[in-house]
Amino acid sequence: MKAIIGLDIGGTKVLGALYNEAGELLERGKKKTKANEGIDTVMGQVYKVIDGLLAFPEVEVTGIGVGVPGLVNQKGVVTFSPNIPFKDFDLADRIQKKYHLPVVVGNDVNVAMYGEFRHTESSYKNVLGLFIGTGIGGAIIIDEKLYIGQGSAAEFGHMVVNADGAYCGCGAQGCLEAHASKTAIQKAITTQLHKGRKSMLADLLKEDGAVIKSSSLKKAFDESDPLAVEVMLKAARFLGIAVGTLINQFHPEAIIFGGGVIEAMGESFVDLVAREASQHAMPGLMETVDLKCATLGDDAGIFGAYQLAKATI
Repeated sequence: MKAIIGLDIGGTKVLGALYNEAGELLERGKKKTKANEGIDTVMGQVYKVIDGLLAFPEVEVTGIGVGVPGLVNQKGVVTFSPNIPFKDFDLADRIQKKYHLPVVVGNDVNVAMYGEFRHTESSYKNVLGLFIGTGIGGAIIIDEKLYIGQGSAAEFGHMVVNADGAYCGCGAQGCLEAHASKTAIQKAITTQLHKGRKSMLADLLKEDGAVIKSSSLKKAFDESDPLAVEVMLKAARFLGIAVGTLINQFHPEAIIFGGGVIEAMGESFVDLVAREASQHAMPGLMETVDLKCATLGDDAGIFGAYQLAKATI
């Protein structure tokens, strides 16, 4: 039986899975990334996951697909990764030489979105993805194929939605990521708490530690906490500006929303984004665009890596 390995290399963990040709899951693997211990340690963890999957009996592995955060060019070189010590690192070549198998590498959000697209039972051909988590990533699918440009297309988190707004980690001013990512949401909440605003989020922040969990944001929002409602409505507004602009540019059949914030907040939050987007999309365009929540969760990355390898190798 032939099979393909899908890998999702993240800042904290390496996930792997073995799928047969029908897309059925045969085996899983997981290791800590140990990103703070350097490239060799990280790659050692990746190899452990691959070795475990290769040990599955009676299969012939024909290729490996990989998703990794950061900028990835068309040759599978990771030119920059924010949470893993990969810089101008030929990840595809490194894995290929060790295992003598074809390897394809892509940006983690692109790969996850491709997985969501292939998992969706629909007749869609042109779809966008918008993933809201610690940062904001995007993906473009045109005629059922993942579009990456020269390697790093669909950095939707770095669309400018407020030219005089907050500075982004990328160095630019007013990026969507600086206004609507989990990082931006927490920064806005923390700033207001330091100014003396009262909120149940103050207690939740103590419970959660240094980072507010998306589930805590959802709880506070559902209980109409004034600060949570204010900050999340503002995030929805900026996301809506971006979505309206994307609809004007691409007029896709669907936009799929994923990431930790969306998984926690759910469809009601996407409805708020849609309401704002309708103010920015050209008349009539939005009526034919479906806005949907992703469904695969953590499996999107490994399933997308498998699908990308299947389509490419």
